[in-house]
Amino acid sequence: MELTDSHGRTINYLRLSITDRCNMRCFYCMPKEGIVNKGHDAVLSYEELLLIAESAIGLGIEKIRITGGEPLVRSGVVRFLVQLGTIPGLRHLALTTNGLLLAEMADDLFKAGVQRLNVSLDSLKPQTFNEITRGGDLHRVLAGLDAAEQVGFSPPKINCVIMRGVNDNEILDFADMTLSHGNSIRFIEYMPAIKEEGWQRYCISGAEILERITSRYTLEPVDKGAFAGPSRDFRITGAQGSIGIITAVSGHFCSDCNRIRVTSTGQAKGCLFSDDKTDLVPCLRPPDREKLAALLRGIVSGKPERHAISAEGYAHKNFTMSQIGG
Repeated sequence: MELTDSHGRTINYLRLSITDRCNMRCFYCMPKEGIVNKGHDAVLSYEELLLIAESAIGLGIEKIRITGGEPLVRSGVVRFLVQLGTIPGLRHLALTTNGLLLAEMADDLFKAGVQRLNVSLDSLKPQTFNEITRGGDLHRVLAGLDAAEQVGFSPPKINCVIMRGVNDNEILDFADMTLSHGNSIRFIEYMPAIKEEGWQRYCISGAEILERITSRYTLEPVDKGAFAGPSRDFRITGAQGSIGIITAVSGHFCSDCNRIRVTSTGQAKGCLFSDDKTDLVPCLRPPDREKLAALLRGIVSGKPERHAISAEGYAHKNFTMSQIGG
């Protein structure tokens, strides 16, 4: 079954957040003091999350990525992933993490059936990493990356938000990682989620990122797979790994968007930067599979053609990425 929206895009990808809690405080993601955590009853149970997943897969979703907050801080996540991976029709199960708990949990995640890991990593310098994350330990994350490969994972994809004056002097350092290792480094333009005056000062366009890399290396285009996200992918000639550019601000990728998302509190969205959302909780408590499927179809059919972010500004209300499930 193929699930398509009103603009003819095939929607085969669900980003499913299981918590808004996080053990980091990255300054572009949430305020320094953190956020007010939702109460236990406000966050969906694993049974409710599995019901959403089953309904989405029944409609045509083939890939699910588990996100947060930081998904590995939620108790019982491994057992949930095992159950999720057994749903008929699910072809790809992935998870995004900040990597702090990955060294201890990599083996369990691999045995649970997770097929791909994405690790958020914005600096290779301990001090810069600590400043961006407001206290994060780079060495723990690097140990997690090593542990993931040791237990059998393919080299994790690394998501790097590039910010002018913060970590843009590391673009070539990240690119160098792909030469002898199979990581995919995905450079992400800074996006204005939380309210901040003058956010444009951090923005570096995907074109400038590529220009800096091609000042040293020759890049070749890389074909994307069926479940690929919005990045434009390249490989340095002869490199084992690849480089991706995600241009949410300077060059919209909305025509290729293949995803919907559900927050940990059951709010479904067709676009990260749209204020429109649909509350799924009424058809989860008590469970109503028919109504749930209808609501999910409605999210897909109502998916906007594009978001409204540009270097000049944006129209959406401010939010923290940890609450939506970036």
